[in-house]
Amino acid sequence: MTRTVLKDALPFWGSLLLIPLAWAGAVWGGWSVLLVVLGSWVMVSVLDAVTGLNTNDQDPMRPDAGLVWYRLITWVWPFVQGVTVFGIIAYVTARGHLGLFEMIGLGVSLGILSGAIGIVYAHELIHQKGRGERWLGDILMGMALYGHFRTEHLRVHHRYVCTPKDPATALYNEGFYRFFPRVVRASFASAWAAEAALLARKGLPVWHRSNPFWRYGAFQVGFLALAFWLGGWAGLALFLLHAFVAVWQLELVNYIEHYGLTRKHLGDGAYEHTQPHHSWNASHRASNWLLINLQRHSDHHYKPDRRFPLLQTWGPDTAPQLPYGYAVMGTLAMIPPLWRRRMNPRVRAWRAAFYPEIADWGPYKLATNPMPR
Repeated sequence: MTRTVLKDALPFWGSLLLIPLAWAGAVWGGWSVLLVVLGSWVMVSVLDAVTGLNTNDQDPMRPDAGLVWYRLITWVWPFVQGVTVFGIIAYVTARGHLGLFEMIGLGVSLGILSGAIGIVYAHELIHQKGRGERWLGDILMGMALYGHFRTEHLRVHHRYVCTPKDPATALYNEGFYRFFPRVVRASFASAWAAEAALLARKGLPVWHRSNPFWRYGAFQVGFLALAFWLGGWAGLALFLLHAFVAVWQLELVNYIEHYGLTRKHLGDGAYEHTQPHHSWNASHRASNWLLINLQRHSDHHYKPDRRFPLLQTWGPDTAPQLPYGYAVMGTLAMIPPLWRRRMNPRVRAWRAAFYPEIADWGPYKLATNPMPR
């Protein structure tokens, strides 16, 4: 039984193959600094085309004890990523063998490592009940200088998704380059407001030691100091570039996951409950291996604490489907005319399928859409 479970879990350990690619780029330089980009974006997209879709589900009631080999990769990754990122910073700044453009390419690759993998694993970890797993998630988010994501995601996004109160829901016809600065700014503000409101309900000031922003800030300052200590100003610059790319990856995924989707307004500031059709789904096998089933996003919003191997598939009759995996969709999102050409007709079809009774979608623009209570 254990052997079978390990065999089934092994595809989700494929992210470790990116580690030697990152080190190869650091050692060899040249075009090899982009090996992580080729491995995570290009090769995975090719594998999606070859391996097709996976719509098989595991028993959602399977106990945690039978999922150890799946969970272990998320426990190991924070340490693997930390050693890789800071080890490479120390190595390349000590040797000084890379030129400016090679350093930029390496920073992009490290950012993809922390964003496409690390933040995805952090997302899985912060949704769990155990303090140890949540702290591992905080470490990964701190490495991306985006610690407030835990608060914003759990206390804002999951509560207000597909309403004007959720910064991470991309509006219909909103290009990614408008979405990105908006969500970065608004997500920090909404996370801070959520923690301040929680503390106020407890009768505590916003600066109370129980405010997790102290922890978020401590991790971030610590990682910045470590980067500077290991690599000086060059090391700090490389770390900052890596963090920016990681956040770019995160918000690119946020942009894709709910683009143009809205919950029905019921009147007086009330909205319908979140349903499976309020998230875009993708069942592409290789992408879901690399992203530990993140693309099964409808089920994640239906059961937020369900561990990734148990996330269920929702078909096109219950949830809208993406035509490609996240790597291809992310590329399209960074070319807004292509994105709109591909996705806007799908949003309109979604509206007709799930809300045929709504004739005027004008009120669902941010400027006129009522805020949730």
